[in-house]
Amino acid sequence: MRHLYALAAAFVLLTSASAGSAQVSDPAGDLIGTYTGPSSPDLDILSADVAFDGSNFFLSTTLDGTVGTTAGSLFVWGVDRGSGTPRLTFGSPSVGTGVLFDAVIVMFPDGTLRVVTIPLAGAPTISQFAGGTIVNGDTLSATVSSALLGSMGFAPEAYNFSLWSRARVNPAMDGTNAEIADFLAGTLQARAVPEPATWLMMLLGFGLSGAAIRLRKRGRQGFRQPA
Repeated sequence: MRHLYALAAAFVLLTSASAGSAQVSDPAGDLIGTYTGPSSPDLDILSADVAFDGSNFFLSTTLDGTVGTTAGSLFVWGVDRGSGTPRLTFGSPSVGTGVLFDAVIVMFPDGTLRVVTIPLAGAPTISQFAGGTIVNGDTLSATVSSALLGSMGFAPEAYNFSLWSRARVNPAMDGTNAEIADFLAGTLQARAVPEPATWLMMLLGFGLSGAAIRLRKRGRQGFRQPA
């Protein structure tokens, strides 16, 4: 049993050491002044995190209220893959100065996930997944393949992520920038985490090491010097 506890502790330590922390916190009660919708806690972003395992991005955000309380609410990750521009400044009111993106990942309270990539020319590519967003109380999370996002010059681990909340008047489409309720304070680059297969190999290695130690101990206990 002691070996199991040691294995679990080593796993936790390795997770903490290798994953690091890229989480960004945001003050409560800081909905922006140009927002004209309902001032509801479920639109107030408190924190966000992005991780990358070499193949997938893992995104999560925590709000100040239960997800989905406000009709028309949604949460947009702007992704700068190398050709991001300040697109939210084009409109009235002008918001989002310095928020650059050339793709968006949209989380909906009903569990829908939408990924939109914006080329330098031509129409955007839209992919939508029912159940792609996981909703748990005041938290939303999703897994997005880096292959789905593609690249516009940056390596995936160098992508910049911004986050904002919106309450749409028209459920089918974005209206004016006055629907944007809150911006995350700052941008994120994904923290690196090992792929699941790597974790499995680590755990297997710890298990084999523990077994070898037990066998050595048993060998010493079984051997007795002659009298």
